[in-house]
Amino acid sequence: MPRPFTTFATQLAIGFALLASLAPSTHAGPRQEPKAVAKQVDALLAAELFKSQTELAPACDDATFLRRVWLDLVGDIPTPEHVIAFTLDPSADKRERAVRELLADPQYGLNWARYWRDVIFYRRIEDRALIASNALEADLSGKLNKNVPWDEIAAAFVTATGDVRDNGSTAIIMAQEGRTEETTAEVSRIFLGMQIQCAQCHDHPYDRWKREQFHELAAFFPRIGVRPVRTATSRSFQVVASDRQFKFAKADDGNRPMPEHFMPDLLDPSAPGTQMQPKFFLTTAKLPYGTVDSQRREMLAKYLTRNEWFAVAMVNRLWSEMVGRGFYEPVDDVGPDRTAVAPETLEILAKGFRDADYDVKWLFETIAATEAYQRQSRPRGGAEDESPFAANVPQPLRADQLYNAILSALDVPEAEPKRPGRGGGGLGGQQRDPRTQFNQTFGFDPSEPRESISGSIPQSLAMMNSAQVAGSLRANRGVLSGLVAEIKNNDELVAELYLRTLSREPTEEELTRAKTYFREVGNRKQAVEDFAWALVNSAEFRHRR
Repeated sequence: MPRPFTTFATQLAIGFALLASLAPSTHAGPRQEPKAVAKQVDALLAAELFKSQTELAPACDDATFLRRVWLDLVGDIPTPEHVIAFTLDPSADKRERAVRELLADPQYGLNWARYWRDVIFYRRIEDRALIASNALEADLSGKLNKNVPWDEIAAAFVTATGDVRDNGSTAIIMAQEGRTEETTAEVSRIFLGMQIQCAQCHDHPYDRWKREQFHELAAFFPRIGVRPVRTATSRSFQVVASDRQFKFAKADDGNRPMPEHFMPDLLDPSAPGTQMQPKFFLTTAKLPYGTVDSQRREMLAKYLTRNEWFAVAMVNRLWSEMVGRGFYEPVDDVGPDRTAVAPETLEILAKGFRDADYDVKWLFETIAATEAYQRQSRPRGGAEDESPFAANVPQPLRADQLYNAILSALDVPEAEPKRPGRGGGGLGGQQRDPRTQFNQTFGFDPSEPRESISGSIPQSLAMMNSAQVAGSLRANRGVLSGLVAEIKNNDELVAELYLRTLSREPTEEELTRAKTYFREVGNRKQAVEDFAWALVNSAEFRHRR
């Protein structure tokens, strides 16, 4: 039988007892400089992975580094002026300065907010959840630019309530419709890198997690739900929490606040099941029956962010994005029963992240300073698979990165996005936004291994024939028209096209081939259109090396 609700005085006593029982924070060491930790990382990688015969890729050239770090940090390609200035700069610290400047750019927060938007919404239950995506982008980009610590950001997601158009931190709960089990699984996957959803129905087949442990974790979330908001001027959804016992006219559909969570009886699904006590599966931490929702989720946020796997999950994910593969693959499948590549190196980075109080910019700066990040890239499926981190690995651009690169290369202004306010528009209008439509064609779940990401026919057609791309490649208007008029020398014109699209100058062989093509076509405007089209559709343009 459900246990009765406790009184306010009892809840107060529970609260004091819980706070007193919290273990001290694990990130108590002194903060270290990114460059110092980067050196330790490279030394440990060499000790753990590289043998005397391991062929390490040399450091990439300046142009490659600049394009790589621009795409990784701000999700765009550098202008030709940026490339030329950077390659001519003789300063020994120019790469470090470039990283710090990009981390201070507002586009940094927006780029990574869009990354997390995809992490969260690619696992959504239904499309109406996307109504929360704009608020998520706005809120999270602001926090990332202000460098709000990652544990505070995570806690906001776990404890969120409110209108999903106003509070971006409601995104995870909204994406799972407020359903207890689904929200539980996603919080574990996103913030701990552990996929325990299998244990919802049975003991995990490969890891140590038992069915009871999953449902004990789910017992932190039963008092939340999602309900529609309908007024004369607005249509939205709201994440709600309630400690009251409701009686519903209809059968529970799994997204309404309930006082407690019950593990279903598999032999008798019509039975109420077993009432579960909130317990954190990675420690012995637990809460009393009857604890109010605010305390449940606040305490879970503390248990989660103080656990060693919280830092490991974030380090593994960002390292994978920047170096091309993670210490654990897939990035959201880590844990004590999985084996990491170079575990001591991973721990050095995770400890540094904890000691830096979950400073996300510190983590980016540290990874970017490593030799592992700055090495030349080698394709997947080759020697890199046998010698992890001996080279960087090319990454297919995420949809937003590719969209930004096209706009920048062709000097096309971005159309005004659909940002429905309280009084108009809706999900339909939001979905007609040009960037959103582009993302629907080119988007992929960033938690999936990149070797599983492949191109599609709609993608090829969009790049080759879409009105936006093809229209921007006309030599009688736009950027190409200006270049043809301003640059009379074909060699210089070809070099400008390479700088605009691939962020580098052409090789001698590429320049010779271009000269031949211009001569054969005999029409300068036509040749420029064709050449620019070929560069934008090249594999090099659609990847970051």
